Amino acid sequence: MPIVTCIEDLRLLAKQRVPRMFYDYADSGSWTESTYRANNTEFAPIKFRQRVAVDMSNRTLATEMIGQPVAMPVALAPTGLTGMQHADGEILAARAAEKFGVPFTLSTMSICSIEDVEAHTTKPFWFQLYVMKDRDFIARLIERARAANCSALVLTLDLQVLGQRHKDIRNGLSAPPKLTLPNIVNMATKPRWCMGMLGTKRRYFGNIVGHAPKVADMSSLSSWTANQFDLTLSWKDVEWIKKLWGGKLIIKGIMDVEDARLARDSGADALIVSNHGGRQLDGAQTSIAALPAIVEAVGDGIEVHMDGGIRSGQDIIKAVALGAKGVYIGRPFLYGLGAMGEAGVTKCLEILQKELDLTMAFCGLRDIRDVDRRILLPGTFPTA
Repeated sequence: MPIVTCIEDLRLLAKQRVPRMFYDYADSGSWTESTYRANNTEFAPIKFRQRVAVDMSNRTLATEMIGQPVAMPVALAPTGLTGMQHADGEILAARAAEKFGVPFTLSTMSICSIEDVEAHTTKPFWFQLYVMKDRDFIARLIERARAANCSALVLTLDLQVLGQRHKDIRNGLSAPPKLTLPNIVNMATKPRWCMGMLGTKRRYFGNIVGHAPKVADMSSLSSWTANQFDLTLSWKDVEWIKKLWGGKLIIKGIMDVEDARLARDSGADALIVSNHGGRQLDGAQTSIAALPAIVEAVGDGIEVHMDGGIRSGQDIIKAVALGAKGVYIGRPFLYGLGAMGEAGVTKCLEILQKELDLTMAFCGLRDIRDVDRRILLPGTFPTA
């Protein structure tokens, strides 16, 4: 068993074990990937104030996100094709998150269905919704999430059109993978992954195939999906979804203070400062840079979360210090999943928890709920 001490170790192991098209899907951004890279690198200039001779005993990372208790201010982000990083990936990630005490968010574009995940977990999870033109399908999807006892709906607003992702185009990304010669040759070098996939029936988009009209198999899925993302999406649709859902609502994809105020005024319970992991608008501001102004703009009117670039517990505490009530991790848990399945997701969470806890201690605090800008060195972090 390889020694794993940080998220980068999991990434390197996942790169060895996951077929190229699916590893590249997780570990890439759009166009030049400048925003994808900057999401992570813009954490580095933010510096801590180290404190000494203070009581560091009895530390706790426990807090709440949208009123739900969490072991630390972290949720697993919704990621499409998770079940292609590892067989039954969404089920494994959800189980790891449940045992650890943090929320798992299932993507609309997951391989395992809502019902699959519900059948293999005992606590409520969150469901992420993309808005399609077929509103009847969306209504049924929301009802399925309700029937599965999902405790929050994460509504993604930043994918009305798909950002151009060069690696996915070159690789001919599909689920299941197209059996071209390059793909066959590459998969032959990933025997662990292949054996897992041979042992599961879950190899397509489980929330869509068999549920959307006239989508009974993979051949009909691609044409349906290509025509379904809604260019006319508006805040009126958000109002309709909020009423239809009736539960906790989180709005994902907010990068502008004006949109943040609209999200607050919509009555949503939380918003996620997110540029879709640098996979949509290349050249957009990074999430950590956008966070302070959005926190100031909305005040106490809505809970603010963020995602994008989180690779360590130190990144987490920097986001919390700048006003985030919680962060979402996507690529880190995908690396763990691809590397070692459920155990890898658990390892990812353990790494982040330890790094977060030790950093909080070095900064002289014992309770994550007390973390604010005083732990950061003035002049090194973005402000509103």
